[in-house]
Amino acid sequence: MIKHNQKGEVNALVISLVLAALLLIGALVFGGWAYSGRQDYKNNVDAKIRTAQAATRQQEDTVKDQQFAEEAKKPLRLYQGPEAYGSLMVYYPKTWSGYVDDRGSSGGQVEGYFAPGVVPTVNDSGSVFSLRFEIVSSSYDQVMQTLSGQQQNGKLTVSAYALPQLPKVVGAKVVGQIDSQTNVTMVIFPLRSQTLKLWTEGNQYLNDFNNNILPSFKFSP
Repeated sequence: MIKHNQKGEVNALVISLVLAALLLIGALVFGGWAYSGRQDYKNNVDAKIRTAQAATRQQEDTVKDQQFAEEAKKPLRLYQGPEAYGSLMVYYPKTWSGYVDDRGSSGGQVEGYFAPGVVPTVNDSGSVFSLRFEIVSSSYDQVMQTLSGQQQNGKLTVSAYALPQLPKVVGAKVVGQIDSQTNVTMVIFPLRSQTLKLWTEGNQYLNDFNNNILPSFKFSP
């Protein structure tokens, strides 16, 4: 009679069950880890997408605000000066305000001060203006000679310049520190026996000066 080894069969079955259980546990652990990693990746990606979308919206809002601010400046307003002082025609953004002394009470023949909103105190050295212009009694050669010392000290750069509206009238463009406090971009022209200066202070309004003021500015030499 042949006898079967039941003990061996039981051991083999137990081992198989243990291996199957271990494989199942391993599969469950791996699945949980994979799912957790996937959720973490998904959450991080969602957060990054939301951050990118918020940055894009903020950038779009900034661009729209800038466009609105530029559109609000148009149409440009006009200041026209006395004929005796060259009939200045200064076009400036309508969101700016201006104060002009054309009676010579401030020291110059004509002095103009412009700034967005309300014009700050004109006799305060701390005031910054988006646009200034002045007609002085000194000749053009005298004014340029005064600036030549500062140019030699490296505080200024001076180059020839003509207005788009008056290409035959050649003056100078001055960029740098005119006095101890203010950096300016200025154009200077001979005006008969006098001198005309037009400038902006600092860099905040330089785009307006280059794109709105200078292209439209003119006078009678």
